[in-house]
Amino acid sequence: MRVEIHGHRGARGLWPENTLPGLSRTMELGVHALEFDVALTADRRLVLTHDLTVSAVTSADRRPVVADDPDFPYVGKPINSLALAQLRTLDVGVRMPRHPADPFALTQVAVPDTRMPTLGAVLGLVNAYDAESVRMHVELKSDPTRPELTPDPRMFTELVVDELDRHGRLDNAAILSFDWRIIGHAAELAPAARRFALIELDTLHWHDDLGDDVPAAARDAGATTLSPEHVMVNESLMSQAAAAGLDVAVWTVNDTELGGRMLDLGVTGIVTDYPDRMRDLWQERGLELPAPVRPLRPVSV
Repeated sequence: MRVEIHGHRGARGLWPENTLPGLSRTMELGVHALEFDVALTADRRLVLTHDLTVSAVTSADRRPVVADDPDFPYVGKPINSLALAQLRTLDVGVRMPRHPADPFALTQVAVPDTRMPTLGAVLGLVNAYDAESVRMHVELKSDPTRPELTPDPRMFTELVVDELDRHGRLDNAAILSFDWRIIGHAAELAPAARRFALIELDTLHWHDDLGDDVPAAARDAGATTLSPEHVMVNESLMSQAAAAGLDVAVWTVNDTELGGRMLDLGVTGIVTDYPDRMRDLWQERGLELPAPVRPLRPVSV
């Protein structure tokens, strides 16, 4: 059975998350799938960001897009209240603040002066690498309990599906979300794409009538894969997922001991901030390693 390594936000433990430099380096390291997050701006552009408001950890204000911009500073503002041009002034290549309390501060290599990319730019980058072996795992950031920060789920799903299709990546993509309304829309709009129902203890209340069988509820919502927080994974959940016909991709696993336990339980994918560590585990277990993608050659001028 093939077991996959999924790079979380690229490889958050190694390079700046949800950025072109981080995604590039992750592909060159070697993963089966690149996982990253998208949200919608005020001018309906799809950008990579984990948070529905501009994070003070991953983003730093540098300048307003125009003098006396009343929205500046942008850090802390809702993503859907800012235009792409405003968001593109942020530096998202250095974790702020960098101190030992940040679990990634000591391991992540900063790439200063990095800009927040669009989904289109990421897909263009992947196509430039000719990275057909790497699947795109696109998490749509949507919170049904905060509708003021969240786009209409069907419209949001349509925009993402259309962008993937435009770049020829829809057949080698997966749609992920904690908001299972999006999973249902994706099942209708992109039935051939994989659909990951994300689940964690903190957001169980988002879903009505889950009952005692979460995998069956995820399947009924349109999922092809259940993607739970690692603390939820046990033999009972794995048995229920098998009965529902769902694979299980567990997140976020950052040490090899935990990774080994998840493999022993039978997961088919591990989402990790440290794909290098999981590659070591795969090699130790004799599992199929994802091939590193060949670096892009510099363009001669």
